[in-house]
Parts: sequence; structure tokens; C-alpha cells
Amino acid sequence: MSAKRGFASDNNAGVHTRVMEALLSANGGHVLAYGDDEFTEAAEARFREQFGEGIEVFFVFGGTGANVTGLAAITRPHEAIVCAETAHINVDECGAPERFAGCKLLALATTDGKLTPAEVEPLLARAGDQHHVQPRVVSISQATELGTVYTDAEIKALADFARTRGMLLHVDGARIANAAAHLGVSLRELTTEAGVDVLSFGGTKNGMMYGEAVVFFDAGRARDFKFTRKQGAQLPSKMRFIAAQFDALLAEDLWLQNAAHANRMARLLASELERIPRVKITRRVEANAVFALIPREQVASIQKRFFFYVWNEETSEVRLMCSFDTTEGDVLELVSVIKESVG
Repeated sequence: MSAKRGFASDNNAGVHTRVMEALLSANGGHVLAYGDDEFTEAAEARFREQFGEGIEVFFVFGGTGANVTGLAAITRPHEAIVCAETAHINVDECGAPERFAGCKLLALATTDGKLTPAEVEPLLARAGDQHHVQPRVVSISQATELGTVYTDAEIKALADFARTRGMLLHVDGARIANAAAHLGVSLRELTTEAGVDVLSFGGTKNGMMYGEAVVFFDAGRARDFKFTRKQGAQLPSKMRFIAAQFDALLAEDLWLQNAAHANRMARLLASELERIPRVKITRRVEANAVFALIPREQVASIQKRFFFYVWNEETSEVRLMCSFDTTEGDVLELVSVIKESVG
């Protein structure tokens, strides 16, 4: 019996058929472990097609693993990582970045989940002061945890700002595919050409079973990463199964098709919810997330039929996530349930 599709998280979705087929194809016979196999070689070639020949890519198990190992590779314990207050590394990774990298997170309050150079600048006032941590990395989420998207120009501005101040730019790209689909630009334009230094590239939220990638845009920064990955318990022995998924995801723009569909379902959901007088859309719908105010007294009854998370208990703001497998029927049924509940 298949479970009902919901709107709690794009992590809850299943695996795209083409990705599952790739997993099955990789399951025949024995190949060398730890990435010394043709599947990993093919997937790495796909990444070079998308991001450029000069990159280095490493496969890991999950998003937190990608973030913490990627950040640890470019920081020292006396340094700090600047991020938005809502950033996944600040809110949802159980202190893993601080523990593994040994760095302090400097979290800035934002209205839309996005950082600007002007907001980061004041944190550099104590540069060189031995009594204070030294900001070394600006880390942004693309798309953000509030469903907003950085344009390539905004990313370039942050990268240029960081570079002139001896800093680096890290991107948590768990949903970078959704951002690229929204903007109508390539992955290369959002990263390589914008000046990104390190990227956590997400696959799990976009049709894969599991697996993420850490991409370095300067091979020199990746020199010792194989050791960092191993120490971080992120070296897959049967790497072919992560690699085969990425090979399928990046082939024939499946990553883009999946993300564009999820974004389209989010726009449909928002437009339908706007027709309900007692529901209010609270944030721009740019990727695959819809944030809305739903009367508190109706939330629990709606969740029994379509589960989702309450983002802000105080205001009764909920987050509704669409996925690569969300259908128009799912959206319209949810809207019908909400309309029936709130009147």
C-alpha cells in the first residue's frame, strides 16, 4: 500500500523512477568500493558538464554531512561562519557545524532569509583582534529556508564582497535546483560564474533516495578533503549507489524537470489558497515552499488529512512543501480540505 503524498517536506517524497532504475542498474556484480568505480567516474563527469572542468566533487550521505565537511575544509577553529538566523546550519543541524568544524556561527536576523554584503560588513569590525573569532565564511542557503531565492547577481555580490575581505562563500544548495528553475538560469551561472567557493549540492529533496555532493570550485581547497570526509563519517563504501543516482539526476536535465514541477505545484497551491478569505500567504513563493497563515483552531484537523509542519506556533504560520511527485490533484485536494475546515 502506498502512503498518501503530503506537504510536510520534500524529504518525504519517494524516488523518481529514472533514479530507481539507475540504482537497479548499478546493482549488478561487484565493483571496487569507495569511489574507484565506473559509476562514480560517470557521475563526476556529469558534474563537470554542469559546473565546469575545474571543479572537484565528492559524494556524501546527506545534507548535514555535506555542509559540515565542506565548511570544515575551509575553516580553522578560531574562525567564524556568517549565516542567516534561519539557516539550516544554524537551526536544524544540532550544532554539528560547530562541533565538527569547531567554528562559531554568527547568525544574522533577516526578513527573507537572505544575506547582503551590508548586513555582513559590521561583523568584520574586529578583524585581526585576537580576542574575537575571525569571520572566514559567508554561508547562504539556496533556496532559503523561507522559500526565497538569491539571484546570480546577488550571489556574485556576496562572493565579491567576501573575496575582497579574505573570506569565502559557501552555498547550502539542498534546493539549488529549485532556485535555478525559478530563475531560468544554469547551475553554472548560480555557482561557478557567480564566484561560489564551496557548494553542498542536494539530491535527496529532488528525486534521489539519498546522497549529496560537496563541490569545490578551486581544486586547491579540495586537496585534503578526502581525509575530512573520512573523519566526518561521510565516505560511502558502496559509493556507486550515490553516484548512479546523480548520473541519472543530471542526465537530460532530470534535476531541472523535477525542480520546475515542484515549483509549479507551489505556485498553483499559493494561487488557490489566495482564494480562501481566512488564509493569508505570508512570503514570496519563488521555489517549492508556500508559507501561509491558517486559523490556529483548524490546523490540527487539516493535519489529520494532509500532514504539514507549523513554522511559527505563535502566529500559526504553516509551511507547505511541494515535491517532484506532487500532483495537481494533491494540491486541489489539500485546498479543498483547508477550505472545508476554515470556511
